[in-house]
Amino acid sequence: MIRKVAIFFVHLFCLIVFRVKKVGEENIKKEGAYIICANHRSNWDPPILVSSTKRLTYVMAKEELFKNNLIKWFAKKCCVFPVKRGKMDLESMKFALKILKDGQILVIFPEGTRNGLSKNGRAQNGAAFMALRTGVPVIPVGVQGTLKPFHKIKLNYGKPLDFSEYKTNKPEKELLDKVSKEIMDNIIMLTNEEI
Repeated sequence: MIRKVAIFFVHLFCLIVFRVKKVGEENIKKEGAYIICANHRSNWDPPILVSSTKRLTYVMAKEELFKNNLIKWFAKKCCVFPVKRGKMDLESMKFALKILKDGQILVIFPEGTRNGLSKNGRAQNGAAFMALRTGVPVIPVGVQGTLKPFHKIKLNYGKPLDFSEYKTNKPEKELLDKVSKEIMDNIIMLTNEEI
């Protein structure tokens, strides 16, 4: 109940303040598991993306956000769960795999941090790992526009990327890097389309 109310008000706020426009939303079907991967430029990216998606979505977020008890409580109510960055977090990975097994949507920002590509030059392999372990399609999303009040933001949803032919319980680093690059290349392409 708390989640639905919070999402409604965040969505309303985003529509008014950021004038959110969605393109390609039909690529997310009403049922079935998906991994949504988007570029990450601002703290507003997750709330805009989650509140604009009609289905229940779970978001993987850095564990540092959960140090504040109020934020921790609210995040859990809104299906946000922590991940330890820079290491293999087995607990978070198991939870994420369960989300996908249950046919839900998982949101991951492959850059690993805001403006990650400009900071470290490459995407993290978490989304690729999830896609290769489960065979679940990845939907790339380009978040475009200026994140200032009353400037238009566009969510550009791409067609699902299917990596199921490579499905394996132990993906090798070379394959992870290849899939991560393909996901990020699609996101970059979607961020460069005309608003």
